[in-house]
Amino acid sequence: MSRIRQFEEVTKDLFLNGELYGAFHTSTGQEASIVGSCLALEDTDYMVGTHRSHGHPIGKGADIKGLMAELFGRVDGVNQGKGGSMHLSDFSVGSLGETSIVGSGLPVATGAGLGSKLQGDDKVTLCFFGDGASNEGTFHESLNIASIWDLPVVYLCENNGYGELTAWRKVVASESIAARSVAYDMPGVVVDGQNLTEVYDAVKTAVDRARSGEGPSLVETRTYRYENHAIGLPMEAYREMEEIEDWRENRDPLKLFRDRLEEFSIESSQLDEVDAEIADEVEAAVEFAKASPEPAPEEAFTHVFTEPVEIRR
Repeated sequence: MSRIRQFEEVTKDLFLNGELYGAFHTSTGQEASIVGSCLALEDTDYMVGTHRSHGHPIGKGADIKGLMAELFGRVDGVNQGKGGSMHLSDFSVGSLGETSIVGSGLPVATGAGLGSKLQGDDKVTLCFFGDGASNEGTFHESLNIASIWDLPVVYLCENNGYGELTAWRKVVASESIAARSVAYDMPGVVVDGQNLTEVYDAVKTAVDRARSGEGPSLVETRTYRYENHAIGLPMEAYREMEEIEDWRENRDPLKLFRDRLEEFSIESSQLDEVDAEIADEVEAAVEFAKASPEPAPEEAFTHVFTEPVEIRR
């Protein structure tokens, strides 16, 4: 969780300083939902993220040097500098990627689950999506067919309260996203998304169920994003600053987990050492990214055409 938080705090500053380009969406405040879910997976399992994407591959174990280089658009990025902030993937750790299209990861994850079942392996796919995506057709289509075919997929809705600028309760008829699981004959549960252990327990139950061949589950984590929909946009009057500060002060997942660890005689000084080590990691990742070369013009046509287009100089 600290690695995600520090990675995004540093990259946010880089973005605002004009060193990173494009749209930039952060998951600050949602770290427990991400990490608690990914901890329930095996290294060989798959994970699909969202456009709010930096935290998901970090949670799955992706190296932050490659992620940082990707944000800078450099050749040593996880996608050779062609993906950027909203299109990160790292197949080496099972991170199948994400796109800027809301809800687009749902059928990708469902397809991955189908592939695992047809190949006879025991891999499970974890699919992150937001409350806004739950109103997309891809959500209903994916959950329906996953249930029909008993696919090993865990659908994880990170309900952070707002779909872009709209409160979720204004656009969702049911009392929860998880309640929609009834229509697709699968378990559905709502958990405190700021409580890492509660998230882990719920997702682990769903992962074990999927791995044993019992089919998909839907888990909804009630979480919160501290920043605006995208960094750099003005804070529109769709929520009060007092609400944000209340979550930061009283419901911050890192603070809550620190308090929990004290029960196990883990002192704050030990956690401070972890934070310091991660700060050094992030600083080294920035240096690595800046030292990485930019792609050659010819690279614009690789991974796009079977026969790359020749650039005439």
